[in-house]
Amino acid sequence: MPDILLHLVPPILSSLLYAALGFHFWHTRWKETAQSSKLSDTSLPMQPWERSTIFVALALQALNLYDGLFSTGSMFFSFGLALSLMLWLAVLIYWLESFRSRMDGLQALVLPLAGLCAVLPAAFPQMHLIVHADAWGFKLHFMTAMLAYSLFTLSALHAVFMSSVERKLHHKALNKYLASLPPLLTMEALLFRMMTLAFALLTMALGSGILFSEAIFGKAVALDHKTIFAFASWAIFAALLIGRRRYGWRGRIALRWTMTGFLFLLLAYIGSRFVSEILLGRI
Repeated sequence: MPDILLHLVPPILSSLLYAALGFHFWHTRWKETAQSSKLSDTSLPMQPWERSTIFVALALQALNLYDGLFSTGSMFFSFGLALSLMLWLAVLIYWLESFRSRMDGLQALVLPLAGLCAVLPAAFPQMHLIVHADAWGFKLHFMTAMLAYSLFTLSALHAVFMSSVERKLHHKALNKYLASLPPLLTMEALLFRMMTLAFALLTMALGSGILFSEAIFGKAVALDHKTIFAFASWAIFAALLIGRRRYGWRGRIALRWTMTGFLFLLLAYIGSRFVSEILLGRI
C-alpha cells in the first residue's frame, strides 16, 4: 500500500469511530426509543466497551497528530492540525472526567465534531514550520494555549448541552436517560470549574506569549488581529467569571457570554490560519 494511503488510515478510522460513537450516544441517550420507554428509571452510565472504543479512537487520532506534528524531526502546524488537536484534547479531558461524573449526553455533541476534525489535517495538508519549537518558552505557550482552547471548546459544547437539557425540561420532553443526569446546578458548577481552569490557562498562554515573544521571535508582541481577538476573548471570559461571582450570572446570559468568548478565541488563531493557509494560500 502506498505511504500516502497508510497515512490516511488512522484519521479515517478515528473519524469513523467518533461518528459511530456519536450516533450511538445520540440514539441511546438523547432519542426516546421504544426500547428505552420500557426501561426502568435507572440511569444508563457509560459502559466499559464505550470507554474502550473512545480510547481506541483517541489513540488512532494521536498517531495521526504525532505524525503531522513531529514526523520530520521538526515541528509543523496548520489550522487543520490545530482544530484536530483541540478536539482530541477535549475528548481526552471529557473521557477522563467520565470516570468521575455522569455527563454521557454531551458525547453526542463532542464526538461528531471530533470525527470531523480528525480528518482535517489530511483534507488540508498545508503546513508551516515552527522554527522555535525547541524553546521552553514556546513549549509553555503552546501547551497552555492548546489546553485552554480545548477546555473552552468543551465548555462551549457543555453550555449548549445544558441549554438543550433546560429547554427539554421546560417542555417536559426529557427522556429517562437525560432525566437521570445530575441537576442543572451541578452541571453548571462543572461548567464554571472548566471555564475557570481554561481562563487560568489562557492567561498563562497570553502572559508567556508577551514575556517570551522577544526572546523567541526576536520582536515584541505585534498588535495584529490575532492578538486583538485573543485579548478580546480573555476580557469576555474575565467579565463572565466576574459576573458569575458578583451577580450570579447563569442560564442564557452565561451561554451568550460563553459562546461570544469562544468565537473570539476561535478567530484568534484558527480563523487567521484558515484565511492565511486556505483562502490566501500562504504557508
